[in-house]
This record gives sequence, structure tokens and C-alpha cells, in this order.
Amino acid sequence: MGKLRRRYNIKGRQQAAPGPSKGPPEPPPVRLELEDKGTLKGVDASNALVLPGKKKKKTKAPPLSKKEKKPLTKKERKMLQRILDQKEKKRQRAEMLQKLSEVRVSEAEMRLFYTTSRLGTGGRMYRAKEKPDDVAAQGLEKISSLSGAHRKRHYQEAEEEESESSAESGPEEAPADGPAEAGAASAPAHLPPAPPGARGQSPVPSGLAETPAPPSAPPAAASALARPPAKPAVFIPVNRSPEMQEERLKLPILSEEQVIMEAVAEHPVVIVCGETGSGKTTQVPQFLYEAGYSSDNCIIGVTEPRRVAAVAMSQRVAKEMNLSPRVVSYQIRYEGNVTEETRIKFMTDGVLLKEIQKDFLLPKYKVVIIDEAHERSVYTDILVGLLSRIACLRAKRHLPLKLLIMSATLRVEDFTQNQRLFAQPPPVIKVESRQFPVTVHFNKRTPLEDYSGECFRKVCKIHRMLPAGGILVFLTGQAEVHALCRRLRRAFPVARHRPPGKDDQQDSVEETRRFKKSQARARKAKATMLPQISLDNYSVLPAGEGDEDRDAEMDEEDEEALGSDLDLDLGDDGPDGGEQPGASLPLHVLPLYSLLAPEEQAQVFQPPPEGTRLCVVATNVAETSLTIPGIKYVVDCGKVKTRHYDRVTGVSSFRVTWVSQASADQRAGRAGRTEPGHCYRLYSSAVFGDFEKFPPPEITRRPVEDLTLQMKALNIEKVINFPFPTPPSVEALIAAEELLIALGALQAPPKTERVKQLQRARGSCPITELGRTMATFPVAPRYAKMLALSRQHGCLPYAITIVAAMTVRELFEELDRPAASDEELARLKGKRARVAQMKRIWAGQGASLKLGDLMVLLGAVGACEYAGCSPQFCEANGLRYRAMMEIRRLRGQLTAAVNAMCPEAGLFVDPKMQPPSESQVTYLRQIVTAGLGDHLARRVQSEDLLDHKWKNAYKTPLLDDPVFIHPSSVLFRELPEFVVYQEIVETTKMYMKGISTVEVQWIPVLLPSYCQFDKPLEEPPPAYCPEKGRMLCHRASVFCRVGWPLPAVQVDFPEGLDCYKHFARVLLEGQVFHKLASYKGCLLSSPSTMLKTWARLQPRTENLLRALVAEKADCRDALLAAWRKNPKYLLAEYCEWFPQAMHANVEKAWPPTPDR
Repeated sequence: MGKLRRRYNIKGRQQAAPGPSKGPPEPPPVRLELEDKGTLKGVDASNALVLPGKKKKKTKAPPLSKKEKKPLTKKERKMLQRILDQKEKKRQRAEMLQKLSEVRVSEAEMRLFYTTSRLGTGGRMYRAKEKPDDVAAQGLEKISSLSGAHRKRHYQEAEEEESESSAESGPEEAPADGPAEAGAASAPAHLPPAPPGARGQSPVPSGLAETPAPPSAPPAAASALARPPAKPAVFIPVNRSPEMQEERLKLPILSEEQVIMEAVAEHPVVIVCGETGSGKTTQVPQFLYEAGYSSDNCIIGVTEPRRVAAVAMSQRVAKEMNLSPRVVSYQIRYEGNVTEETRIKFMTDGVLLKEIQKDFLLPKYKVVIIDEAHERSVYTDILVGLLSRIACLRAKRHLPLKLLIMSATLRVEDFTQNQRLFAQPPPVIKVESRQFPVTVHFNKRTPLEDYSGECFRKVCKIHRMLPAGGILVFLTGQAEVHALCRRLRRAFPVARHRPPGKDDQQDSVEETRRFKKSQARARKAKATMLPQISLDNYSVLPAGEGDEDRDAEMDEEDEEALGSDLDLDLGDDGPDGGEQPGASLPLHVLPLYSLLAPEEQAQVFQPPPEGTRLCVVATNVAETSLTIPGIKYVVDCGKVKTRHYDRVTGVSSFRVTWVSQASADQRAGRAGRTEPGHCYRLYSSAVFGDFEKFPPPEITRRPVEDLTLQMKALNIEKVINFPFPTPPSVEALIAAEELLIALGALQAPPKTERVKQLQRARGSCPITELGRTMATFPVAPRYAKMLALSRQHGCLPYAITIVAAMTVRELFEELDRPAASDEELARLKGKRARVAQMKRIWAGQGASLKLGDLMVLLGAVGACEYAGCSPQFCEANGLRYRAMMEIRRLRGQLTAAVNAMCPEAGLFVDPKMQPPSESQVTYLRQIVTAGLGDHLARRVQSEDLLDHKWKNAYKTPLLDDPVFIHPSSVLFRELPEFVVYQEIVETTKMYMKGISTVEVQWIPVLLPSYCQFDKPLEEPPPAYCPEKGRMLCHRASVFCRVGWPLPAVQVDFPEGLDCYKHFARVLLEGQVFHKLASYKGCLLSSPSTMLKTWARLQPRTENLLRALVAEKADCRDALLAAWRKNPKYLLAEYCEWFPQAMHANVEKAWPPTPDR
């Protein structure tokens, strides 16, 4: 109290210092103590001398109305906003700490951590690993993983000094770093105790102290029980060379390694999107290898759509990782170097699909990478659907399978938004590509027809007016590529003399510059409004381009003059249409397409000769498959030639259509691989806006009978329910099943009267044994049927050769291409004559000629193998060497598949194979007819000619238009009545290729599913066939859909009651089992009684017939199967046909099988 009393009114008791007063003037002896506000302090009311004369009234400010609130100033708003932000941060921090406390690690795990800030600062570089008992014996050390973690301290420092420093630095750093740091500084007080190693690994905070814990168990123990057991991190070191490591670090995907690996660890399926050149194909397998996904003798599988890519990528990854090919291997259709040491395996899609057929769960693989998924090939789609189910099955068995889908485009909606494919949408990781900027220029006008000529004019402008850099031109087909190459070589010929030196090159550049200046002066003299062309001050846009990105506002006459190729002196005014030699530098022109020889394809990767500019004229094979160095300019015609397949008629045609926007962007990206580039599109931006965003998947553009058969072999009966990324149409699936039923690969649905049952059975027909055999061959189902039927009369080697040649397309060179010179034209003409002569020799005469084009294929392969399959032989006879090597490898693969299925066959690839005999040729024709039954055509008869265009034409069951034999066929002048064809190609007309003749009497026998039969003929009567053990009869028929009449032939007796009657007759006569023939004379009635109309009047006929129908015994095999189940079957009914005295003898000899 004394202290309070002493402090009471202390301010009023203090003596004020003398100074000027602000009050009214007073007499000098009187001193007043006044404050600034005029309030008297320490003066009571009895002193009248110091009281003011009048009391001063205070003026009160009018109170603010409730409605009119004073607005906040800018400073006040900032302060309030800062307070709100601090509250929000505190709330978020509390929520975060609460969530982190739920997943905190146990104390035992915290003791295993060691801070990296102490590494190299103490007496030892690394701390020895401690045993759990030693760790438990030591005192628990309190650490802070949030503050002071980056400070280096010696290991022997005192804990008291460390805690004091962290406690002092916390409050001081909090105001400077903001409220987040303030909260972080207070968090260490609530962290669980752990050894010093926890600092470097940033352990998860366990939560706030106020978090309630259940009394039964501590929070750490509860969370440890809930979480699965933690696995130690695995790191496999890789010894890369410094040069390779430096080059590898330049790839954009290296910056995403942690993101990718975290996503792989947390999700079963991950999608990685990165443009070509980002390094995803080579680096992602290395990430997984280093992370230990190849440990425990497991494999990292990588699928590629092309065999070349699988081989090249395996070699590249092995080189980068400095590992042996025994560790990083490849497996493609015909070859591979996979060993037991393999840990990274590159393969094609079909190889992995075959492995799934052998072992559905793929236990050898921990990770499967589907590369180039944006191409959407058929096998890629099937693999994605199968692996999505395999991953789920393996997760249930606690053997997780990681699936990575890598795509070069962002078209991932088919994977992420497909609930049937992935129930949980997988994460998508986008990787930036190493792409230089590409400037895209559109044309104002779109050429509709002469886009090849527009490409020529564009290349001429670029070559004459723009600086150095390679040119890549995209065209549609092989013929257009050769035609443009010829025009460019004539316009810019390469000098034949020695390569020019540096001085010569400078002189040529100087001459070119003088030539350009002289042309500019000439145009100025003519008062033509054209810009001056100078190599020192060039524009990236060719003059006279008329592109949309030139915002030139000129009248129509000036625009026409500026856009004229004549004014730009392109040399198009000559008689050759612009192919006169120009004064510019020479142009090194090279073609590029898929059927080009490998050594010629490799030329585009070589640097061009000195003093020349590289110009590559390519098809769409250069979009993604190949990356050509040095390309700066891309000329895109915007067209592509694709094979269109008609699902109804089976006609395949090559059509030139617009590309998709994704393909156009891929083409433009070819210009930005090594430096900034330019893409000149020969169409307007309005046309580009009408393009499809992405090309349609391959599964929607082709027949699907082969994939249907493969999926049926995997016991997937309801193919329509399969989780396709993009499902094929229902019509295509139904057509595929109908074809497989006709080939005998699937069981036909039972013929019931209910339509609903037929519709339910459609699409879910089970596979037959023949179908499983066909599924083992890596060829189309039609060809697999031919292989399955050829195991007789020694036809198997010839059938394998024919099937291999039919599977590999384009066996002969394209000799109708435009020639680059007159010498080449004469050479091509002579070569065409020689190839035609060799085809006639290989086809032979008589029976061999009736095999047609397939005999030519057989003769060509046999002759080439006999000559050693040398490139010289192929070149001399117009054969493609690559195709012949492909046929050789496919023959080896098919031979191995046949030997695996039938070891007794003992086949081998015979290079000295003899030609087939006349009878073997006939059997081969029948085998081909059975496989290609739906490709039957009949020559139009003379009486059916309604139009001149039908002359020499053929009619097919599915086409209303006429089809013709291709002029290159050896049967072009023979015109047989019935033929089967391999395919129909539509050009100017619809032509049949791969033709073989068919005898009309073979059709009902070999193709019964395509024929409609009449009732069995009475004459000749039905007969029993001892070889088949069945009843045969003669029946007339017509070919379905078109009604072609076919002659009556002997076929199996149709199922029904009449078949049982005839079989009972031959059984009683003893034709089925010869032991019963001795009892024929003792029969009470003639066996022909079974066929009489009054046979029902005799009980014995009805009893025998009823017994046969009960067991469906209408053939010998069915009767033997019934006797194996019941040896007394049919004994009582058979004894009714004999007297009582014969019954004992019949019972002794029953059943009358041959083995008794």
C-alpha cells in the first residue's frame, strides 16, 4: 500500500520547471502550475486568486451516426488484412500439425535417423551403424528439425548450449521471417525425442501438445500399427562416365526424377507426358533401376511399338549406364539377347502379349513401361487393358506391379477418364521437352490439287532467300517423293567436280550475292514494288509468300505481283515447269520413306557435302520415328496417305486425307531440334482449325479378328466387355466373330428358335481346339488356318513359305516410280521387263500356274534362298532385300512354332527346298481356298454383262461394283471362273491381289459355312464312309448372299432323324462293325425297314431309333464313346431284331468293338 500511496498523483506533486505559461497574464508574485490543455493541477477551490473568471465550456463533437461509418484508411486496411492473414496461417498451421501428428513415425524409427549437417565435421566422416540395443541404451536426445537444422555443429557439443542457442534464435527470427517461422520455431518443443540423425531427413512433426492421446496406447504406437511395415530405401549405384553424365544432365526429364519416382511409389499407374527429345524413353528405366525396382531377380519391362526402337534403345541405355548387354537386353519378334542376368528388358508389344498368354500375372516383372502410347497401336491398347487388370490382381496378392504409360502428346483422356480402364484416375506428369522455338507460317490460300508443286515452289524460295539450314518436306507417298526429288535436282544440280574449298565457297556466296543484287536492280528499273533482297538483312519469311503472319495491307495488283513466282525468278517459266538449273547453291536432295533401303535411309543422317544445303523429302515416317539433324525449315503439305479398311466389304484403299493437328505439330517440331526453326504450312489457319485434334486409334481403323482370337485364347470370352482405352465398334467385333466361326476357330452358337438367346450368345462364343492352335501362330487367322490344315502330304514347308510371303507386304520393288533421269528411266524399263519374265518362270505352267500369284511368291522365295539371299540377286530380280530377310526370319519363327506344337514333324528351314509336285500344288490350292473362303470371286458371265465396264470383271459377295485382276498378276490373261484373292486394293479401279484359282466342286466341300445346301439327294443314295465313320450324301447348294449355283457333291449327312435312320441301317448291315455282319442273315426284318414310312408300326425299329437318339449316336465315334460309359448300351434293342435263340451268342460278343 505504501508503494501505491507513494505513487498516487505523483505527476501532480512534482515541481514544474519555470517557463513561459500559456494561461492569461497574472501578477508576477503569483506562480501558476498549468498544463498544455488548460487543466489546473494541484489547486483547490479556496484559492480564489488562481481560479479563472469564467468556466470554459468544451465543445463536443457531434456523435457519428450509425449509418455513416468512417471509412478505414489504407493503413488500417493493411493492418486488418495482416491480422486476418496471421489468423489464417495459424489455423492452417494447426491443421497441418494435426494431420502430421496422425502419421508421425514411431520412436524406434526416429532413433535410426542421423543428421547430414554433422557429416564431415566431427572426428569421423560417417557414423557407424548402431544396433537397436545400443540405441535403446543411450539417452534420448532432443532435437529440432525445424530451426537450426542447417547449422554445422561438432558431434561433441553440449546439449545445453544447443538448446539455448535454438531457444534464443527462435523469438528473434520470428518477426523477420513472418508468422510461419514463428510457429515453426515453437514446434520443436512438441516433437518426439530422437537421435541427432533425424535432422537431415526432415522427420514429420508429431503434432501439438494439446492433441489428446488415447490412454491405452501412445499415438506413435497406434500410428505404427496402422501403417504397413516400412521397407528400407534401396539405391543401386551406376558408374557412368563423366561425359555421359554431363550429356544426361541436359535432358529435361532429369529435373522431374523425384516427382516421377514419388508418383511411382505411391500409385500403381502413372502417366508421363513428354515430347520427343525429353529423354523419357532412356532415363525413366534408369530411374527405376537405381531405385531398386530390378532387385530380387525382377525385371523392368519396356515395350516399344517398333522393333528398331527396341533394339536401339536397349543399346543406348546400356551405353549410358555402362552396363553389359546381358543386363540391359532386348527381345523382338525374331531375335533377342535376354539372359538370366537381364534387369532391363526392351521388347515389342507382341512379345509381352505372348508372355501374358503363358503366364498371366507376369511374376518376373516389377515395373512395365508402355512407351509411345500416343501412337495407339492395336497391341498397345490391348496391353494397357490387360495390365490394368493384372495390376489389380497382383495388388490383392501383395505382389504390386507398377505400370507406367509414356506418351509424347497430352492425349490422355482415354486413359484418365475411362472408368472401366482405371477406377482411380492415374496421375499425369508433364515433362517439358528440349525444344527450340518454331515459328509457324500459314498460307493465305490452300492448294487443293497441286500441293506437290506448291512444295516445290516453297523449297525454291527458302533455298534462294533464307540463310543456311536443312529443309524437310513432308509429302504423302513414295511416287510423290521421287517426283519432287527429280524436280529439285534438276533445278539445283550438284556440281560433279571436286568438293569446293573455303575460297571456292566464299566465291560462290559472293557470286550469289551479286546475282541477287543485280536482280533487285533490274526489278527497280521496271518499277516493280518488291523488297530488296539482301543476305545481310534477311527476313525469316520468304518474299512474296503471302502468309497470314505478314500483315501486309496492299492492293490486289501488288499482292499478285509480290506473290508471283515469276517475279521471284524461281525458274518456273521454263518448259520443264520450273526445273531449269538455278544460280543458287547446290541442293543435296535425299528421299526418305519406310520401304527405302536401310543404307539409303542412313544417308539423311550424314552431313551434306560442302557448299550444299540438305533437303530431305519424306513421308510421315519422319514425324516421330526419325530425328534428322540440322533441319531448320519444315515444309508441310498437310496431307497424309493412310490405309482405309472397309469393315463391311473388306476392301482396303490408300486415301490422301488431311493430317490431324497433333501430327501437324509433330511435323513442325522437327524444325526446332537443334536451333530455332520455321515451319511453312501450305494451308490456311482456317483449314487447320478444321483438322481433327488427334488421329483415330489404329484399333478403329482395321479388322480385329486377330486380336479377338488372341483374347479368346486368353479365356476372355466376352470381348465386348474388355476395358479398351478406345473400344472398337460393335459391328467390327461381330464381323470378327463371324469370320472366326466360319474358320472353325470359335464354336457356333446353338441354333435355337429364340432370338434373345442368339443375341446373348453372340459375342461370347468359346474358342475351339483348332482356334487355340491357330492362336499360337503370329500371323492373321486366315493364314493360321492354312498352317493348321497343311500337315499332310508334305505341304507344311510350302505352306509356311507362302504364309510368310503373304504376311510380309511389298515383296517386289516399286518399278513404276518416276525416274530422276533418262538413264534411270531406261534402267527401270529394262528391270520391269526382267521382273515380268521372272514372274512367268516362277509361276510355271499347268497345275503350278493355277496356284497363281502365290506360286510366284513361293518361287521367288525359293530362288532367293537357293542363291544365298544376296542383295545382288534381289537387286537383279526386282526383289526387296529387307522383305526377303523378313520372310527368312518369319519362316524360322513359324517353323519353330510348328515344331513346338508337333515335335514329330521335325521341320527345318531348307535353303535348297525343291519345288512342289503337281499333287502338292493341288493340295496347296485347296488349303489356300479353305483359309481365304470369304475372299471368293466369280467371273461375270457373258450373258450377265449389262455394262461395258463389267468386261473381264469379277463379282464378289459383298461388293456391288466390279473388281478386276491386277495387271501385275500372272493370271491377268487367264481369267479363271472362280478365284480367291488376298486383298482388294482400290486405285483407279478395284483390283484383286494375291490370286489363286479355285475349282467349283471344292467350294461346298471346303467352305460349307458359306453355302446353303438343299435336302440330300436320293440318287445316288447315302453311303457310309469307313474312314470318317459317318454317313455321307450328295447335296446341291448355292453360295450364300449371291446365290451362285454349285454342283452336287458328297458331304456329311445333315444332323436330324434321317441321319439316325440311315446309321441304324448300316449298323444292322454290319458296315460299321464287321463283327455284326455275321448276324445279318438271322435278322427278323431287313435293315432297310428303318427307312420305310411304316417303320413306326414295328416296336423294334422305334426302340432302336430311340436308343440312338438318346445318346446322340449318329456316327461310329459317338457309339464307341457310349459303350465306354455303358458296355451294355444298345444290347437289348439290338437283340429284338433276332430270335430268342441268338440272344446268348450276341451277349457274349457285345460290345462288338474292334479291340474285343
